Amino acid sequence: MLFNSLQFALFFPLATLLYFLLPQGMRWGLLLAASCYFYMTFVPVYILILAVTIVVDYLAALWMGGMGRMESAGPSDDPKRRLILMGSLACTVLILAFFKYFNFLNGNIAFLARHAGWDYPIKGLEIILPIGLSFHTFQSMSYVIEVYRGNQKPERHFGIYALYVMFYPQLVAGPIERPQNLLHQFREKHAFDARRVIDGLRLMLWGMFKKVVIADRLALFVDPIYDHPAGHEAPALILATYFFAFQIYCDFSGYTDIAIGAARVMGFDLMKNFNRPYAAASVADFWRRWHISLSSWFKDYLYYPLGGNRVGKARWMANIMTVFLVSGLWHGANWTYVIWGALHGIYMAAGALGSGLREKAAKAIGLDRLPGIRHGLNVLATFHLVLFAWIFFRARSLADAFLIIRTIASGAGFHAERILAAHPLPALAACLGAIAILEAAQWIHASRGAANLLTRFPAPVRWGLYLIVLLCVLNLRPAQVSPFIYFQF
Repeated sequence: MLFNSLQFALFFPLATLLYFLLPQGMRWGLLLAASCYFYMTFVPVYILILAVTIVVDYLAALWMGGMGRMESAGPSDDPKRRLILMGSLACTVLILAFFKYFNFLNGNIAFLARHAGWDYPIKGLEIILPIGLSFHTFQSMSYVIEVYRGNQKPERHFGIYALYVMFYPQLVAGPIERPQNLLHQFREKHAFDARRVIDGLRLMLWGMFKKVVIADRLALFVDPIYDHPAGHEAPALILATYFFAFQIYCDFSGYTDIAIGAARVMGFDLMKNFNRPYAAASVADFWRRWHISLSSWFKDYLYYPLGGNRVGKARWMANIMTVFLVSGLWHGANWTYVIWGALHGIYMAAGALGSGLREKAAKAIGLDRLPGIRHGLNVLATFHLVLFAWIFFRARSLADAFLIIRTIASGAGFHAERILAAHPLPALAACLGAIAILEAAQWIHASRGAANLLTRFPAPVRWGLYLIVLLCVLNLRPAQVSPFIYFQF
């Protein structure tokens, strides 16, 4: 079920109404049933994969906590507890690897075998990747790791733990929650709060605007060009690359806004996942602002356990590259994602190693005395580094990515009339106008707080603005409902 579908427009108010009508003791059951239905509207049988993960991690946490067959739990370095943790993680990762990476690994082995003249008999599997598999896999892993570390008590109530993994607003594409933040909320009573409901609905409306009015509109320009880059010249490819940067941001952050808003209507608080990432003044700053729940997950469960920056310089750089290579693979079983992750790893490593050199250069040319200009240049440089990496993220193959880069670098074909022939000026103006509205709204929110600013307006003005945004969502959306980009991950 897509957030931007009529089905969800009927499902959400009904589920929310029932949630507030039911007594506290029955609400978890309603939410779990609603979450199961929500997920089964995609591929029903794949809920069994979630069920296996939930059962394995639930039992593993109980055993590590001394509430299952093991009578008592030892310290965090107890070999039995470590063995249980490793078994739980292995089971979860193997499920992810089978569905997401088997064909990728098998295809690469087959490629090498053909070039070596070997007869490789194993064929690829005809399987569909379960929706949001990487997201709920990481959420399950965070639970068992936190229990192992002693930061989270094992959840005895199987239904509530299952709901933690399957909570429908953030089931498919996050935010990737931690048990310390979300689990206890399912036991708390959330009374109907009109102010909170309005706040949540407003955030959902803004997320829907970003998705269907901005992201889906930009996709009409980006998709034909990136799906067939050989048929396009440098100007179209450059414009499509810029548009994709805003398309993916509005698509993913739009989903997050709808998820956080839907949860907020019912009284739940989900973690913030985006914070104006294109305003970042460095790539490190970008990753503190983009997909915050994933970047913090990798920091806590991979980067720090590897030693973080508390090791020698060479090992530190290796840790950074490892995290971003794994992040690339997490996003997709394709070499394009590996290169995308590697580029960000290189950016991060270069940024860490070159900080002193940048300071000296800034002093040498006098930029240290012009902090505003220096900050603006840093934001511009960071955005274009991220933009270059997006080429690999969006391209269908490495061959397409390198073709796009070569074409752009050549500067061939600067004929504006050819772009306008394929994409009329009103359509391009609509795309640029949508981006301008996005940036203006984000600037207002960052400087003054959009919610606080809206409350200063008279009620008729405020509700009139909401109505205008709603009418834009209903009338400016493309005819075909588009899935969210991050559903494939």
